Amino acid sequence: MKLRTLLLSTVTLALVSSAAGAQQDVLVIHGGQIHTLAGAGEIADGVVVIRDGHIVAVGGPDTPVPDGARVIDATGKHLYPGLFDAVSRIGLTEIGQVAVTSDYRELGNNNPHLQGATAVHPASEIIPVTRANGITHTVAAPAGSGLAGQGSLINLDGWTIEEMVIDPGIYLVVQWPSLQTRGFNRTTRTAFNRTFKEAKKQYDEQVAALERLLADARRYDQAAAAGQIAHRELKLEALARVTRGELPLLMNANDKRGIRDAVEFGKRNNVRVIIAGAREAWKVADFLADNEVPVILGATQSLPTSEDDPYDAAYTQPARLHEAGVTFAISTFNASSARTLPYEAGQAVAFGLPHDEALKAITRYPAEILGVGDDLGTIEAGKIANLIVTDGDPLEIQTQIEVVVINGRLVDTDNKHRRLYERYRARPRRGSQQ
Repeated sequence: MKLRTLLLSTVTLALVSSAAGAQQDVLVIHGGQIHTLAGAGEIADGVVVIRDGHIVAVGGPDTPVPDGARVIDATGKHLYPGLFDAVSRIGLTEIGQVAVTSDYRELGNNNPHLQGATAVHPASEIIPVTRANGITHTVAAPAGSGLAGQGSLINLDGWTIEEMVIDPGIYLVVQWPSLQTRGFNRTTRTAFNRTFKEAKKQYDEQVAALERLLADARRYDQAAAAGQIAHRELKLEALARVTRGELPLLMNANDKRGIRDAVEFGKRNNVRVIIAGAREAWKVADFLADNEVPVILGATQSLPTSEDDPYDAAYTQPARLHEAGVTFAISTFNASSARTLPYEAGQAVAFGLPHDEALKAITRYPAEILGVGDDLGTIEAGKIANLIVTDGDPLEIQTQIEVVVINGRLVDTDNKHRRLYERYRARPRRGSQQ
């Protein structure tokens, strides 16, 4: 995130406070170029009216402005939907190399009843750094073997997790088994080698175990509906939401074999599947499009995963999926690097992805993929007011995010990175008086 001496703030954007007795719950942003990313397209010299956390009106300069509203003059600026990191560890980890600051992984292999929100730390220094670069909401997603837990959709503003959470369980994270003949056992700290037959046997056993869990959940759900459950099973209750179609499975699968098998697993068990990570999705793009399975890609600014892959495999993958007709979003799967989300999308533009598609991949499409498109992702009346005002294209690294609105509230863009920049920029030069 580029910093400069005179960072524009909500004050320099001519924030006009209402007089005594005015409507403090109404916020108006006017004069800017509105990029709705919806049917309305772009609106020059537009007006957005926000009340009680939601957008109530979007239109041109003739749109009525309620008397006494707080007004932000965004003339010459750009207004976009807030950016959406659909798979992240924000709030679940602070310093990757300090284990006690990380709480994104639970003990045991299958914990479908656990939700990421319960471990989110609202005072994390990573949160203000991330939202200062335009990311207004994210999914705090747990990790782990098997059924890792439920990702929680949260706003990146709030004193407590109760103030931040939008949906505590928006998908169930599944670490799809990998077929490995060589690897490293972290428990015993030893390397291992095995035959393909042995690896395939273990792989099939792990897939079969997941299928048995889903079958158990269906039986449990039927028994619960008939009033035949004496003792609650929280894990099976959570999985029953999957078998009823209420909760999709976010399948972490990267190689083409795993991606194909995860899709077939979903079809075989009649459950909704979203492929996550998907480093080799470009190799099975037509298969994904034919099966109408959405994908949440990891960071595009990545190295190839195979020695036989071209150097630009990750860079070009979004464009390839777009050309094949695959619905996809771009995410970071990270915490400290979540602020780079707009540049991951920008990298894809440089390698063939249309600019509007890149913007939608970090705003509209993740919301639609996760079933919250009626609430987030575009600038339209009725949606949650998560918006950003910029001085240019948010996919460009030199662009400044000047105003952030989350859940209808103006949010301070101050953060640790900015404070450290200002502190060390102002340090005395060598030889000068202290």
